[in-house]
Amino acid sequence: MTNLLFELSQYHVYRKPFVICIVTKAIGSTPRKAGSKMLVFEDGSIKGTIGGGSVELQAKKDAQMVMHQREPKVIDYQLEEDLAMQCGGNMTIYFEPIFPAEKLYVFGAGHVGREVGFYAQTLGFNVTYIDHRPDIYKEFDAGNAECLVGNYVEVIDKLSLNNDSYAVIVTPNHSFDEEVLGKLAMKDLKYLGMMGSKRKVLEVSKRLQEENKLTKEHLDKVDMPIGIPLKVETPREIAISIVAKITDVRNSNY
Repeated sequence: MTNLLFELSQYHVYRKPFVICIVTKAIGSTPRKAGSKMLVFEDGSIKGTIGGGSVELQAKKDAQMVMHQREPKVIDYQLEEDLAMQCGGNMTIYFEPIFPAEKLYVFGAGHVGREVGFYAQTLGFNVTYIDHRPDIYKEFDAGNAECLVGNYVEVIDKLSLNNDSYAVIVTPNHSFDEEVLGKLAMKDLKYLGMMGSKRKVLEVSKRLQEENKLTKEHLDKVDMPIGIPLKVETPREIAISIVAKITDVRNSNY
């Protein structure tokens, strides 16, 4: 049990959602007593046990339903009547879905980038800043964000990007933006956006296609100009429109 609780406290290392199942009540003859725990993952694999047999098999199915519904649930099991188990007792199991924080990569830790990271963290995103300027992180409090320094394109190759990743391009230089876009747009991400005027977006898109670096299909997946279209001016206002957009994307997938 201690090992299972340790793994639960470190759930973010799984990088995938799971449901924790806790026996909250056990009456009569049951395979496990109150307090027994089990983790159920999307693929049906488990860690721990609540007793095996029919009740565990049904609990696994119910856990996957709870994961899909994304809400906690309490279910009572009549072992003999409902599951034809010889134990004959009753068990109550609490199910709670656990989801790892979505990963947001902010390319550029300038005025807009740092605000994006700040607001994204308040909404539960796991933020990583990437910037080429070693001293930039002395200018603001990055909170719990990871702060990386280096060539933007080279750093991309070291990141664990996947179809659950979010990326925002807000570097201090148009050429940097273009280089990062050329690299990231070829990847399968949950969200990719680039800051810039409509004119900049058109110029960059045209150039990348003419140089055969990206196709129209690649570029159509990119949110640019980035964010929800609002009348914004300050870095904070721009950041709010960006975080609103990535939050909308996240919630649309629930």
